[in-house]
Amino acid sequence: MRIDILTVLPELLESPFNHSIIKRAQQKGLVTLCVHNIRDYTTYKHRQVDDYAFSGGAGMVLMIEPIANAIVKLKSERNYDEIIYTSPDGEKFNQKTANTLSIQENLLILCGHYKGVDHRVREHFITRELSIGDYVLTGGELAAAVITDCIVRLIPGAISDEQSALTDSFQDNLLAPPVYTRPAEYNGWKVPDILLSGNTDEIEKWMMEQSIERTKKFRPDLLNEENDL
Repeated sequence: MRIDILTVLPELLESPFNHSIIKRAQQKGLVTLCVHNIRDYTTYKHRQVDDYAFSGGAGMVLMIEPIANAIVKLKSERNYDEIIYTSPDGEKFNQKTANTLSIQENLLILCGHYKGVDHRVREHFITRELSIGDYVLTGGELAAAVITDCIVRLIPGAISDEQSALTDSFQDNLLAPPVYTRPAEYNGWKVPDILLSGNTDEIEKWMMEQSIERTKKFRPDLLNEENDL
């Protein structure tokens, strides 16, 4: 898989992409991450990429020309399965979307910034708009990092135990059950006896029951008819 990211602040993505699972996935050749500075594609003086909105008001808008130049160049080199724009008014990013994107070959992510991008970019280049929550960030770089992290960890081989990703919260519209490790007792607080029993069937049953109960309590919105709960 290859993920290209367009941003005006590439430095913000250096740390998230150079540590932990994402770093190892790149070293294994499972994913190629390429961060592009939009300023490299502008023809304006002083590497300008933003301007005032015709509608007036506070804030600047990312110009269409530098972004179009970048996207056209990248599209001439490969076909993209999705060209994603990180925007607070995009569809809510979730695990199901991450699963779908993780099996694609080439993705391009445009990081929103300032008051957004010239709307013609969204009309003529973007195939999907994603939001990571109902709040506004300074820029879309952090959102792009979150989306990339969710996608990359699902690529087979990115995580040593591939089954781990399949049991994460939200994979079945359920929250994950509680987890414990040694010691079995600390400060009088004990691990549930069932987890120490060695009875695999009963443990799996308990874990499912816990997942359902936690979802009902903390995220009842995740429950739907497909869960048949």
